[in-house]
Amino acid sequence: MGVPALAMLALGLWGLDRGGMWRDEAVSFQVGRRTAPRIWLLLHDVDAVHGLYYLLLRPVLAVHPGEVALRLPSVCAAAATAGLVAALGARLARPRVGLWAGLLYAVAPMAGHYAQEGRSYALVAAGATGATLLFVRAVRGGSWWPYGAVLALTCWLHEFAVLLLLAHAVSLALARAGTRVWRGWGRAAAAVVAALVPMVVVSRGQSAQVAWLRTPTADTAERLLRGFLGPTDEVFWTCLALAVAGLAGLVGRRGELTCAGVALPVVVVPPAVLMLASQLSPLYVDRYVLYALSGAPLLVAAGADRVAGAVARRPLPQSPSVPLTGVLAIALSLLHQFPLLQKDRDPGSRPDDLGAVSRAVARVVEPGDPVLFLPASARNAALAYPGAFRGTRDVALVAGAAESGTLYGREAGPAQVRRRLARVERVWVVADRTLLTGRRVPRGPVERAKAEELGRGFIGQDEAVRGGMAVRLYVRPVIPLLAPPPAPPRPGPS
Repeated sequence: MGVPALAMLALGLWGLDRGGMWRDEAVSFQVGRRTAPRIWLLLHDVDAVHGLYYLLLRPVLAVHPGEVALRLPSVCAAAATAGLVAALGARLARPRVGLWAGLLYAVAPMAGHYAQEGRSYALVAAGATGATLLFVRAVRGGSWWPYGAVLALTCWLHEFAVLLLLAHAVSLALARAGTRVWRGWGRAAAAVVAALVPMVVVSRGQSAQVAWLRTPTADTAERLLRGFLGPTDEVFWTCLALAVAGLAGLVGRRGELTCAGVALPVVVVPPAVLMLASQLSPLYVDRYVLYALSGAPLLVAAGADRVAGAVARRPLPQSPSVPLTGVLAIALSLLHQFPLLQKDRDPGSRPDDLGAVSRAVARVVEPGDPVLFLPASARNAALAYPGAFRGTRDVALVAGAAESGTLYGREAGPAQVRRRLARVERVWVVADRTLLTGRRVPRGPVERAKAEELGRGFIGQDEAVRGGMAVRLYVRPVIPLLAPPPAPPRPGPS
């Protein structure tokens, strides 16, 4: 467990301070710094699914509010997940399988990406992998209540972790488990579902937050598979071949869990169920099933163990050469994917870079200047980096984010926004670039009023752009004074 955890910790800490948060991280940062009552007020309307995560962030950000502190819980959770994957491999197969599986998880670019995200997904992966380890222990005669408690807590970090119950049910079916085991798992599963009901009820009322999601396709499934096994062709096809070899041990003796019998359902069932459900109502995003990644390195490592045994024609549990050969192969895959890992540490690899936006604002915007955010969520930059906006006038804002119990603050109505804009001669606009270029239509009457007033009464001038965000100065056009009409021509000589 120790070596994979340390490897994941080292890779997670490498380049952790990217110098900029993207929009989702900025939400975590600004909400995590609110008081518990104000977080509770927010959860009544939005982000209930992330409520526990925000509360866990409070003490972390209270020590040292910054990007590194924001991401540290994810780094530690990813390191724990790598260690737990190693423990699963050792328990279900043998120590070298655990070592390889844990290291494969640590070097996976998908795991590394979310290890450096100030969001809950790495913590969910750690909780789900820990629950799977407790599931294996319970099947082998341990208590079921730790399994149920850990999985229930994980589901409160993100409700789609509940799909892990279905994966574990498939594992029990493959193991042909007895009635006693099914009864114990059933009680634990019922407790998890019951504990999750309040979250489901509240989050269903907030479903408008995921209205932007699209129906997953076959390409979506292929991208996820490549994320699980390796984004480059060389690594992907090698790992896929080894994973297929690992399936040879899918079904063991009656009542016995096998490595493949646990790993395959974890990899397949949660993503497949969520993708199928999303054909009716889109709910799928890769990060929602990040925890399923833990099964892929177990399959690959189990396949590598079978190949090693076949090549040697006899098991070599005591020989250090076999584990070392596997470790060297994983090191080669890390070197091969190193450019991808390096690129992922560039702020430009995220959908936007609010740190760069704040630096642009600090360069060009003066105290007292009016600022307009289009849409309101662009105010995230000011909430995450308030220093750059200190002294500016927020044209549309009526009540701040924390006191209003909202993510981005409460804005004036369309008519009042128009009146406020009519009183300024120049305004700095921090906006989603697709809205300024007309590639996307603003949603809601307030956003449309902002865009219409800018288009009708102002002309865009100076601009500083970073990724999908723009900082642009809008000024009213100068109307030239009307010149006196020319004198009528004098009549010429007749």
